[in-house]
Amino acid sequence: MELYILLICISISWFFFFFFNPLHRRSSAKKLPPGPAGLPLIGSLHSLGPRPNQSLAELSKIYGPIMTLKLGSVTTVVASSADAAKAILQTHDHSFSGRPVPASVATQPNPDATIAWVPPDNSWRTRRRICATRMLNAQKLDQLQHLRQRKAQELVSHIKRHAVSEAPVDIGRAAFATTLNLMSNTIFSIDMVGPDFDSAQEFKDLVWTIMENAGKPNLSDYFPVLRRLDLQGLKRRIRPAYRRLHEIFDEIIEKRLRERDFDPVNGKKGDFLDALLDQCEEDGSNFNSITIKPVILDLFIAGTDTSAITTEWAMAELLRNPNILERARNEIIRTIGADRQMQESDIDRLPYLRAVVKETMRLHPPSPLLLPHKARSDVELLGFIVSKNTRVVVNAWAIGRDPKHWEDPSSFSPQRFLNSSLDYKGRDFEYIPFGAGRRICPGMPLAIRMVHLMLASILQSFNWKLPPGTMPEKMDMEERFGVTLKKAVPLLAIPVMETKL
Repeated sequence: MELYILLICISISWFFFFFFNPLHRRSSAKKLPPGPAGLPLIGSLHSLGPRPNQSLAELSKIYGPIMTLKLGSVTTVVASSADAAKAILQTHDHSFSGRPVPASVATQPNPDATIAWVPPDNSWRTRRRICATRMLNAQKLDQLQHLRQRKAQELVSHIKRHAVSEAPVDIGRAAFATTLNLMSNTIFSIDMVGPDFDSAQEFKDLVWTIMENAGKPNLSDYFPVLRRLDLQGLKRRIRPAYRRLHEIFDEIIEKRLRERDFDPVNGKKGDFLDALLDQCEEDGSNFNSITIKPVILDLFIAGTDTSAITTEWAMAELLRNPNILERARNEIIRTIGADRQMQESDIDRLPYLRAVVKETMRLHPPSPLLLPHKARSDVELLGFIVSKNTRVVVNAWAIGRDPKHWEDPSSFSPQRFLNSSLDYKGRDFEYIPFGAGRRICPGMPLAIRMVHLMLASILQSFNWKLPPGTMPEKMDMEERFGVTLKKAVPLLAIPVMETKL
């Protein structure tokens, strides 16, 4: 990919000669953090590679925990340490709360109505408040425990059908289908895929098309003058996925509106869609049947993809480390038993399981490069000056592997979190898998509950082994980069039901 980008940039370099002053360099009056000089015109674009989280982590070893890269015509500051992340996400949270919107994301219908990509204005605060109070606060989540437990048991039932013949289970696909039905029930009060999970693949492909292409380095973002040309075809690939998801939401919303018109009392189901439609009916509201769809889309994508990916990575690490797998399962059997259905309230009694999830998110954070920030004004940052509109990236993947804070950082070692106060809620900046500050992931409380429950349920119900011929030490653990960090090779694992005497 880096060679492809470089070749394109070189082939059109004559064009940029007339638009960019070749003598334009960092102003001596504004001391930016250090960084690579880069090549003419393209800067350091060629250095990003197919896995920018890893490439930027390597560059930070040379240029320091806060560095500047010229990516095309865009100046980008990259933070790769806890101190730098704290300065950006806490000390100067307001100043760095803007968002640069990638061209691929702007392709979706009504991007200005999203939660993830718009600046923190009044409309954004209203949308986020509705999500928090009507779907994601502790009280509402507690009320929906029964729903998550039912979906976890449907996952167990699906896996049991494989266990009868000891057929491999695609862990990521099964987890995705489970979280998809959880989100669709929470928002729409319906299952979007059936019990066989077969139809989940379409949704999985749609979501990953969006997440992968939104995360790829895109010439249109680094050379704004090229934005309309879409030289890499990312907009062409991502647009049909957005349209298809909006079509699905349109059908559901229109059906609900008809039900509410026909029977104003019983036509309401009390779910998140009703909460949004109630907002649409309020005088002066910015909500309508069109602008609520980007909100729903954000929740669907974030809620399904990140939880499923984290569950798959957790199982991959456990199967790669059989002793850790045995310890995690023994804790569950010893504490809960093998027969009683796992309850969400049981998770508090499983400290090692919680440590497994934390360690998984340290090594494989849901968003390896937190969604990019943009300086809203000139900011003094750790002795440097970051100019207004500079793009700012926090490398959560690198921070989670910083040897300054983590002993043997590349190893999977859940015990490091036992008797530790470190948490993922944005207060401990050496560990920020969900970000921090006002742009912290709003879906974190739901994702954490669901990942723990899914993982505990499938560990309680089955022994697990790798397919014949696959050795733990030979497992492919390569990453596939996007907005989220997917396992490049899907994890296949065989569930084994214990024979009861």
